[in-house]
Amino acid sequence: MSRKAATIALTALAPISWGSTYFVTTEFLPPDRPLFTGLMRALPAGLLLLSLTRKLPQGAWWWKSLVLGVLNIGAFFPLLFLAAYRLPGGVAAVVGSVGPLFVVGLAALFLGDKPTVKGLLTAIAAAFGVSLVVLKAGAALDAVGVIAGLLSALSMSAGTVFTKRWGRPEGVGALALTGWQLTAGGLFLLPIAFLVEGAPPALNGTNLAGYAYLAFGNTAISYFLWFRGIERLSASSVTLLGPLSPITAAVIGWAALGQALGPVQLLGMAIAFGATLFGQLAPRGKKAAAREAAESFSSTEKNGKEVSMDLEVSGVRR
Repeated sequence: MSRKAATIALTALAPISWGSTYFVTTEFLPPDRPLFTGLMRALPAGLLLLSLTRKLPQGAWWWKSLVLGVLNIGAFFPLLFLAAYRLPGGVAAVVGSVGPLFVVGLAALFLGDKPTVKGLLTAIAAAFGVSLVVLKAGAALDAVGVIAGLLSALSMSAGTVFTKRWGRPEGVGALALTGWQLTAGGLFLLPIAFLVEGAPPALNGTNLAGYAYLAFGNTAISYFLWFRGIERLSASSVTLLGPLSPITAAVIGWAALGQALGPVQLLGMAIAFGATLFGQLAPRGKKAAAREAAESFSSTEKNGKEVSMDLEVSGVRR
């Protein structure tokens, strides 16, 4: 397997993991506490990564970490949950699936990546496939819910593009950068969750197990893989992995909750997965290929430092 294919496969684990969020939330967590759930996903994970890496932002990275943390976590979570509460799940997923289209526009504006017909058609095909998987007949629309869903997709898309644009500071690994963002996003959510939802609910063992999974497997590890992928792949390639999340959610719903998967849903899965795959394999222009080669070389140069840092985090010295 090539290095790029391995990076894609590891990055894809993030949206696949996020596809389990609905199942864990409904089956393991107390009901009607979306902001508290977002807080419990972000802040413990961020603090854990800070304790492991023992690195804090320096200089401009204080405000950059705050901006990225709000875009990727602090604003994204409450907007996403608001859309989920105001819209049927299928409609919310379809609204959120326009993220790749936002990334195409933002990447052109901030990264200089010229939009291509193939890129636009791939993003549209992915959204169409997701709609076939999750959208039900007669689904109601709510203006506030639709706006919240679009803003959540825009927030995450902007976070993806600016994560790509700013990279990371010299000598700082992706693990530390993930910790900065999760902590900033969690601290941003902290007062909002308590003002809107009040004191934390009483938690039992099942709830604690669910929150532990969301914080560490579904968030700390998954966001590390996601941000690592943004660094090594193009922004459009990474965001086109997003449809794997609703596909995974549909499969878990079928396997664990007995939800039906008919021919239309299976066709939608095939279209969305095909678009996701094509988004990684589609040929790119010479300029983009040259930039990718340069980024790959730069990543290779930094690889020794990153491996050394990861070994130090694990308590091992070379």
